[in-house]
Amino acid sequence: MANTYSQIYIQVIFAVEARDSLLHPSWKEELFKYIGGVVKKKGQKLFAIGGVADNIHILIGIAPNISISDLVRDIKANSSKFINDHKYVRGQFRWQEGFGAFSYSRSHLNAVAKYVLNQEAHHLKRSFKDEYLRLLKRFDVEYEEKYLFKWI
Repeated sequence: MANTYSQIYIQVIFAVEARDSLLHPSWKEELFKYIGGVVKKKGQKLFAIGGVADNIHILIGIAPNISISDLVRDIKANSSKFINDHKYVRGQFRWQEGFGAFSYSRSHLNAVAKYVLNQEAHHLKRSFKDEYLRLLKRFDVEYEEKYLFKWI
């Protein structure tokens, strides 16, 4: 888009279906590289990606030529196929429906990137549920409990 200039930074968070701990350390980095390729192929910029066995966080610079929902749909669909094609898990791998998306200013990028990259350490102190609810409240996002991730 000619004459269109933007600076949009989004942290996207989503979980494995039923919050199963399926993202294994032996192949998680390959998955993250693959997701980075999906983001790049869609013309967006990956700043950081991190996660634990049941959820991931992605910090993206997103252009106004794509919706966040379309990008996340493509990331989830392609990464599920990647996991299933490599037979990294028994049965069919799926991400849970929905996602969280939180915007940040440029001045917060370094801190958010460090946070995203250090998910293993963060989850030693706080559960994913607590972390996610805290973000929803911090960003003043209205939500209904019944539509949140399925907590097991």
